[in-house]
Amino acid sequence: MTPDTPAPHPGTIEYLKQPFGQLAWLINAHALNQPDRIALDDGEEKLTWAEAAALVNRIAAQLQAEGLGKGQAVSILGTTTVRYALVYLAAIIAGGCAAPLTTSATPQQLAAMMADSGAGHLFIDHIKRAELADSGVGLPALRHVMIDAADESAGAPFLLDWMANEGVAPTEVVTGPEDPYNIIYSSGTTGTPKGIVHSRQMRWYQMAIGEESGLGAVGQATLLSTPMYSNTTLGIFVATMAYGGTAVLMRKFDCARWLELARQHRATHTILVPVQYQRLMDFPYFDEYDLSSLALKYCTSAPFSAELKAEVVRRMPGALIEIYSMTEGGVVCLLRADTNLDKLHTVGIPWGGSEVLTIDEQLNRLPAGEIGELVGRSTTMMSGYQNQPQKTEEASWYDDNGERWQRMGDIGRVDKDGFVTLLGRSKDMIISGGFNIYPRDLEEALLKQPEVVDAAVIGIPSKQWGETPLGFVVAAGGVELDLPAVCARANTELGKTQRISALQQLDELPRSHIGKILKTALRQLVSDT
Repeated sequence: MTPDTPAPHPGTIEYLKQPFGQLAWLINAHALNQPDRIALDDGEEKLTWAEAAALVNRIAAQLQAEGLGKGQAVSILGTTTVRYALVYLAAIIAGGCAAPLTTSATPQQLAAMMADSGAGHLFIDHIKRAELADSGVGLPALRHVMIDAADESAGAPFLLDWMANEGVAPTEVVTGPEDPYNIIYSSGTTGTPKGIVHSRQMRWYQMAIGEESGLGAVGQATLLSTPMYSNTTLGIFVATMAYGGTAVLMRKFDCARWLELARQHRATHTILVPVQYQRLMDFPYFDEYDLSSLALKYCTSAPFSAELKAEVVRRMPGALIEIYSMTEGGVVCLLRADTNLDKLHTVGIPWGGSEVLTIDEQLNRLPAGEIGELVGRSTTMMSGYQNQPQKTEEASWYDDNGERWQRMGDIGRVDKDGFVTLLGRSKDMIISGGFNIYPRDLEEALLKQPEVVDAAVIGIPSKQWGETPLGFVVAAGGVELDLPAVCARANTELGKTQRISALQQLDELPRSHIGKILKTALRQLVSDT
């Protein structure tokens, strides 16, 4: 699989401009062109491009030797490390499909995901393997390989002992645009998460656009602090690898550690979720760190308040781009926050050929500017849900030409300039006294109160109104809030039909691994009291 004629480094840029290509070519080209540059670093282990490519090839070769079929999934479960990244890349280069599993899922969910993916191998670390063993849940008959360390008592080979011998390369597998690249399991809070299948063409598009973000620049280093099983991480990780950059992987986010790594590695790119930006802004020593190397910061995966965007723009160097999309794809909106200060309340405009519009409850297309459910289409839409064609169809909307659009699950509007404003998830919309209330408006009003650092609003049953808004707030410094006073001030920012009925104070809001507020947990909290 090594290219016959090693291309100079700019040749990889030209290769990425093709309509479609192979990740294997890029990995091996970088190993030839810049063998001594660091490719992966997780703080405990770091590999040059020559070392990383050799290990990826050996892992891929062993997968093939043990019968990995074209397009077959390879399950990965564990903490984000260099070796996790190697397995992810190797599964793809071997012609298979990477299936990273959510570490926060229950053993029952994990077993169901492994079976659903059709994987023949499970790469796992000792902590997760012990948890699964202790749970007593029956697992599919997968070949287990330990990612993190050798342990004879584990009854599974250690990755570095298991892989093919030094110098062995995998057999080239010619994959096409529609072949699967990875399966990402959604962060569902009940039942088994759905497997979202991304095609190789979809990921190629993500890689190819990296040059516009400076990912091909000399010295480019991406600092990643969200889990490798999250699409939030993978989008920028695969682009960094495609352009031969350095990926600095954090096993767990910590403000002081993140700031030190950014300074130490002269990080040029990063992606964080809003709650991480908030913690950095609140960190008492933030301004003491030199972050001048930062060229571009991304944010995605959860609502990003206008106030927090403005603070990040003011205090952190480099461009700030908010990404609005979903793992399933659909529309991709980008907001260049630092150059659109009057649009910070939005998530930006459709980008890269994306299209977005709104539909009503009867699935009819609405005129521009009207509030409705957002639907979108783009070059980065999923192929579908693994083994769930009915769910794929339920998440689709078709226009008059029969073209499929992705239902985004969000309520919003598109203004005259094409900027998209989100008002909340369609399933979270509150209908009170016959009026539609969008939680996002109420949450923004709460976040404007100086003593409130986090807020969420849900609808609860009301005999008088059908539903009424209930707010949850987290106080700055953990102080005890005068909740009626905070609620009254927030309500002055809202219309008469939007008023918050009451507030509850929590130490913190329940969130997913990528920072999304779990409103199902808040509803459960109310039902339990």
